[in-house]
Amino acid sequence: MRSELVFGAMTYVSNRYLLVRLAARATREFHRPNSRIQETTNEVLARFREANPLARQVPSRSQLRQPLRRAA
Repeated sequence: MRSELVFGAMTYVSNRYLLVRLAARATREFHRPNSRIQETTNEVLARFREANPLARQVPSRSQLRQPLRRAA
């Protein structure tokens, strides 16, 4: 059932509204033509249950450094 998928996904995202926003965005990105949107939503929630959707790649030091801009 989808409710089990939602509660499983809430282990990483405790804010329900943020979970809905993330799931909607991921559903739009992963949806394939000629397939049911409900199946895509279930797949997204199952992925959220297994991995943290909020995890981001930590930028390296070279990415953090930006050249100084000087006024002319």
